Amino acid sequence: MKNAQNRLTVLAASVAALAMSMSMSATAATQGPADNSFYDAPAAMPSGNPGTLVSYRSTKVNLGANTTAHSAWNVTYKSTDAVDVENIVSGTVIVPSAAWSGTGPRPVVVYAVGTHGLGNQCAPSRQMAAGTDYEANNINAALAKGYAVLVSDYEGYLNGGLPTYLAGRSQAHAVLDMVRAAQQLNGAGITTASKVGVWGFSQGGQTSAWAAEVQKSYAPELNIVGFAAGGIPADFIKAAYFLDGSFGAAFLASGVSGLKTQYPDQLPVDLIASDSGLAALEKLQGQCVFEALLDLQNKSLSAFTKNNFGLDQILKVGGVKQTMLDQNLGTTTPAAPMYLFHGQADEFIDISQTTTLKNTYCASNKQVKFDLYPSEHIVTMTQGAGPALAWMADRFNGVAAQGNCSVTTVPASTSATTKGGDLIVNLDKWKLDAKIHLKTLNQDVILPDTSTLSVVSNISKNSMTGSMNVPDFKSRVSIIGINAQVGIRVTPVDKVTGQTSLDAAGQLTITGTAKTDITVTTVWGVPFGECKTVTPVIFPLSYKGSVGDLGAGKVTFTGTADFPQIKGCFISGIISAMMSTKGNPFTFTIAPPAPKSTY
Repeated sequence: MKNAQNRLTVLAASVAALAMSMSMSATAATQGPADNSFYDAPAAMPSGNPGTLVSYRSTKVNLGANTTAHSAWNVTYKSTDAVDVENIVSGTVIVPSAAWSGTGPRPVVVYAVGTHGLGNQCAPSRQMAAGTDYEANNINAALAKGYAVLVSDYEGYLNGGLPTYLAGRSQAHAVLDMVRAAQQLNGAGITTASKVGVWGFSQGGQTSAWAAEVQKSYAPELNIVGFAAGGIPADFIKAAYFLDGSFGAAFLASGVSGLKTQYPDQLPVDLIASDSGLAALEKLQGQCVFEALLDLQNKSLSAFTKNNFGLDQILKVGGVKQTMLDQNLGTTTPAAPMYLFHGQADEFIDISQTTTLKNTYCASNKQVKFDLYPSEHIVTMTQGAGPALAWMADRFNGVAAQGNCSVTTVPASTSATTKGGDLIVNLDKWKLDAKIHLKTLNQDVILPDTSTLSVVSNISKNSMTGSMNVPDFKSRVSIIGINAQVGIRVTPVDKVTGQTSLDAAGQLTITGTAKTDITVTTVWGVPFGECKTVTPVIFPLSYKGSVGDLGAGKVTFTGTADFPQIKGCFISGIISAMMSTKGNPFTFTIAPPAPKSTY
């Protein structure tokens, strides 16, 4: 009886897929223009079901210096919003140029982006073309694995549109329908047999989790084998209280705009907001994420409402509370195995949002794994790429998912950012990979792999302070053709100090110095006394790049350091001849500590 029911279920899904395919082909997709008019909404809604490809064009995406060779297309396609009204959504399909070397069709990763901002110019498809997307590292990481990558802009990024930001069902529909649309794109090689994984963080984590909850009812024919979701705002009201009056207030304000756009009758913003509030909302709707963050930092909703209404009063107006509750996750069993992750120091979304959701999902799906990361929001987003893709690779290869549902603890937050306070980013004991080139010997000295750098950055005040820890180590050097093992001690003289800043384009700038004494403790295993630099060696730390590089291990400081004379032992003259000179090149690269599955 059970086998018969299974066959009926498969048959029903096949019939549904065939009907969907026939309906989607009702209107032939057209090649779109090369200019910005590609993003113009069509004069009339095209025929066809959700997922129908409407238009396409070849494009180029810039994901950084090491972008994987690829072909790419911009697309527009039909979808439905959170209340099942038809819409047109834009996005980008990217396929690696190299042939897929695995078994079966090339797998597909749907990358659900996080908050980009409400302005049309902030759409991922436009930012990838310009080389300014802060999530480029994650997208490129998936391409480097050989996967096709689909990036939906979500609803509202056509010219003149307004995003339905944080309306969960709308976002889920957009990513699921993009898979359907990509299957119709000639040259992409994406078929109904392609295995699909959905992955996202923050708003993208919310999107991935929503897709996991609605896929069975909305797009049952899709061959989705796993969902990865991190930094999830799973409880909207709890998230609203956490963000109100905090550095991340722009996320809450953007959510007000997005839900107002999706549910205009339930969220009577025009009746609640003051004139200054409406003006602020209009300005926000033209900004990208980092500009909005800096503009609205630590602002409270009460500053923009009539009678200075706060969240308590706003939740009592009309359908506000119910609309927010409708965005909550955890009401439906995920359609496939899930990988969840969150940063313990997340300053924007409290860690309990994801851990509580994990425990809820585990009640009905034991194939749920949760990893705890030690870092902040943006660091966890990029650091999570490797583990998320490794987990997804197992799903593509048919490996059964193993969960850790038995771990039910909700870890305490370690965020140093307080409500209404400065934005503090704490890089605690980050792995330091360091290489110093000795010009006199034309040889490299590699610091031990247990070296660490700890830095506390106050982004609001553009300051940083920290410390470097380098265990004593031995290095082999060649002296007049004779190999010698030299014992070296690197002792910080003072704290690492400097400035850090984040601009409206998401560019992180770090300028600082690390001062150390360098002591040669032994040569050929023989101690010769305190052979120490007479003045500290100063390593200038300078970096400018995307804030998205932080957790990807791409924060590298390069420069030169002058090595002074070494004195204090009877062979100091020989040691100075080996090491003391100006302009020794160095490279310091930092990477965050690993996540853990038990906590």
